[in-house]
Amino acid sequence: MTDTPEPTPAERAARAAEAMRAAEAAAEALDGRRAGEPREPAPAAPSAPAAPPEPPPSAREGLRALTELFSATGVPAALAAAAAARLGPDAAAGLRADPWRLLRVPGVRLGQADHFARALLGPDARPDDPRRGRALVLHLLTEAARGGHTVTPAADVVAELERAQVPDPQGAVEAALDEAEVVALTEEPEFGEEFLDEDAEPPEPEETLGPARWALAEEAAAEGFQRLTLTAAPLLEDAAVGELRDGLPEDRSLALTAALRTGVSILRGTPDDLARAVTGIAAAAAGRGVRTAVAAPTDRAAADLAAALPEGAADVAVAGLHRLLEPRDEPPSAPGAVVYGRGEHHPLDLDLVIVADASVLDVELCAVLAEACPDGAHLVLCAEPDAPPPAGPGRPLDDLEASETVPVVTLDAAPPSGPLGALAEAVRGGDLAAVDAPDREVVIVPAAGPGEAVHRAVQLVTDSIPRALGIAAEDVQVVAPAAGGEAGTRALNAALKERLNPGPGRFGGMDPGDRVVAAAPLPQAAPGETGVVTGGGPHGLDVEFPGGRAVVAPAETSRLRHGWAVTVAQARGTRRPAVVAVMSPEGLSRPLVATAFGLALRHLSVVQAAGPALARTVRENGTAGRRTRLAKLVAH
Repeated sequence: MTDTPEPTPAERAARAAEAMRAAEAAAEALDGRRAGEPREPAPAAPSAPAAPPEPPPSAREGLRALTELFSATGVPAALAAAAAARLGPDAAAGLRADPWRLLRVPGVRLGQADHFARALLGPDARPDDPRRGRALVLHLLTEAARGGHTVTPAADVVAELERAQVPDPQGAVEAALDEAEVVALTEEPEFGEEFLDEDAEPPEPEETLGPARWALAEEAAAEGFQRLTLTAAPLLEDAAVGELRDGLPEDRSLALTAALRTGVSILRGTPDDLARAVTGIAAAAAGRGVRTAVAAPTDRAAADLAAALPEGAADVAVAGLHRLLEPRDEPPSAPGAVVYGRGEHHPLDLDLVIVADASVLDVELCAVLAEACPDGAHLVLCAEPDAPPPAGPGRPLDDLEASETVPVVTLDAAPPSGPLGALAEAVRGGDLAAVDAPDREVVIVPAAGPGEAVHRAVQLVTDSIPRALGIAAEDVQVVAPAAGGEAGTRALNAALKERLNPGPGRFGGMDPGDRVVAAAPLPQAAPGETGVVTGGGPHGLDVEFPGGRAVVAPAETSRLRHGWAVTVAQARGTRRPAVVAVMSPEGLSRPLVATAFGLALRHLSVVQAAGPALARTVRENGTAGRRTRLAKLVAH
């Protein structure tokens, strides 16, 4: 058997153009248009792999049935894999019974689901079909959850249903509630000074709706925080705490006291200050017999924290939070989730848990963590001030602080260490300041547009940084605000793969040597963990992660993305020797910029393709608000 010759760049370009034409034709069919008519953007779907890892027989049969159904109804074939991953092996049967279930697939819009229903049902596909209204309610709430919200005002949902020509919006809401995937909640109003007047009319309670998955997670997190607060007792006697505090500055002393005396506490500070405080508290507690663990967002970040522990701190367990909670290779109850071994019925054997960079926790993971802490355990959640919210729904750390039920200690900022620290501190303060970097710790690379930004980023990774600074390409991480766009991580990864590891994408779009990132939790890796593909086949994809070699099953490979470039949200909490931050106007916020710049340990290259928007964002722009309930739930 002879190897197939690798295609030349020209052949690859021709194939890509042909694939684009085919995708456009399929998208036109999905949208019900004639060729050349204007259309809305097609839903995102993974490109067809050259030879994907082979799924198990049941999944293969389900995917085949789904592909045949999509072919018969004009749905782009590339959407089949995403639909199968979201809807399961019986997706085809489920869609025949309810074609609007297609709205559960990320990227699909109502007009496209309506066209699919018409292709499948003919004249029986009507705007007043109860299945349509019910599916649309869940779709609207799921889209809000992708924006970080755990609840949405019921009035807003009803208004959207009316715009979608649902004749009985309230009936659609009731139908969605009957399915138990949506819950109705009553938000009690806040009473301020304006309502002290006896004649003032009190506001009416607001009814909100939320996906049951996230609403129930908020309730579980709140109950967990309350339980830890109520069951906590001091971990050490006052005399022992006093001895540990001797010689510490006031802020570190307060942080140590809160950790050892209260069930839940929050510690704020810059990344360097937090690392010193976390390792110091953990070593001090473990040295007095307190069973202590430090949890980091990823295994790579945990290794860095372990290396920073003081000598003699061997009793401190340092691990990625994902690994600490013991993920299991079992089918999850919800898409994009994992099953953890630790929880209410099998809690952690620990007295003190310190979570580094806890701002990455969405409400679901926060609930798992709180439930995994046994009665009497102490939980310390650490993060930068004004850190960006998590990638998933909720804002647990900010809500917990807003509840005013736990102590919050803010570390005094140490003088910035070098140009990198000075730049990050200036950005956190709202100033995009020029810094003196004689050893090229910070380099600003102007780019006239997104195409040039991608070109500059590739040049920095593959040539400039290794040659000028002696930092190998594998120690350089490219970050960008978002995945989409002409200078987003998808475009950056395509260009970086072409230079660093060109290949046909033999295994689900991946080749041995590709750097990958977990875009969603896997049994083997937390979101944001990067690894290197070593092989693949029918059994799945072989990946070398920092925690060891792993086989990612065929059904889970869709959670992997190329990882030479990652979003800032994916990179959070894991610092690298060198970082190339590609700044484009889309998706910027001051917390995001500060986080991106703070990821670099030795060198930061800022590819400036945002123009004046970057300085304006740093000066004026915080993060958008999120509608959540956790603060009220914890406080009551």
